[in-house]
Amino acid sequence: QVQLVESGGGLVQPGGSLRLSCAASRSFYGINAMGWYSQAPENQRELVGTITRGTTNYADSVKGRFTISRDNAKNTMYLQMNTLKPEDTAVYYCYARDILSGDYWGQGTQVTVSS
Repeated sequence: QVQLVESGGGLVQPGGSLRLSCAASRSFYGINAMGWYSQAPENQRELVGTITRGTTNYADSVKGRFTISRDNAKNTMYLQMNTLKPEDTAVYYCYARDILSGDYWGQGTQVTVSS
């Protein structure tokens, strides 16, 4: 099993930046995919992007603005969000897929983009 804890959310003005972190309780050994989802009020959870064996993929809405990275030594994944828009306001969740034990989710961190 693995526990995931997100941090770094908050209130930011349009055009600003935030970096979210997703800290895992153990090493990434056996985890073959990780990613970020967002969920705005009254909406379904939507994929933001994934990182698999170093390859990243992003939703069209965030391409060129968001970047996912991992620091294996710190057991942490990041979501760098630039040029934020009000429509990016949501709770952001990280997830990890372990090849043996399945999917794990963090508790979420709120991102609010507003002037």
